[in-house]
Amino acid sequence: MDADSHPSAELFADVAGAIQAGRALAGGCLIQFDEQNREANFVIGIWNIVSRLTRYAAGSFIFCEAAAFKEIGGFDEKLFVTEELDLSRRLKKHARKRGREMVILTRHRLVTSVRKIKLYSRMEHLRFLARMILSGGRAVKSREECPVWYDGRR
Repeated sequence: MDADSHPSAELFADVAGAIQAGRALAGGCLIQFDEQNREANFVIGIWNIVSRLTRYAAGSFIFCEAAAFKEIGGFDEKLFVTEELDLSRRLKKHARKRGREMVILTRHRLVTSVRKIKLYSRMEHLRFLARMILSGGRAVKSREECPVWYDGRR
């Protein structure tokens, strides 16, 4: 869970319920921002749809069995961004092999910070996205190519 996120007791109850039911090997939840911001809400709305359809967890909130995390090698430390997507993909595959599943909880959302949307201009976000596309995704393996996450702006 990200340090700037605020899970509710209800969300934790949903996680406990998913674990106790026995089908979920891992999962995540839908998210919402802590402040109203039209652009941010649009982006997060798209992400929540993608998350539901693909069962990829947002990096701000992932849960999984410790043994599964260890068996798949945890987070790929060569990735500076998108590591949660890579982890979700591998957890889904691992879960299928064991007759289990990766779940995305939808009843209670994780409230997380809109900080990065506010700290970086639309152009900076678009520049980063273009860098990802033009590099064929290789830029995710370079700290210098991921300034929104690593330039120290707070």
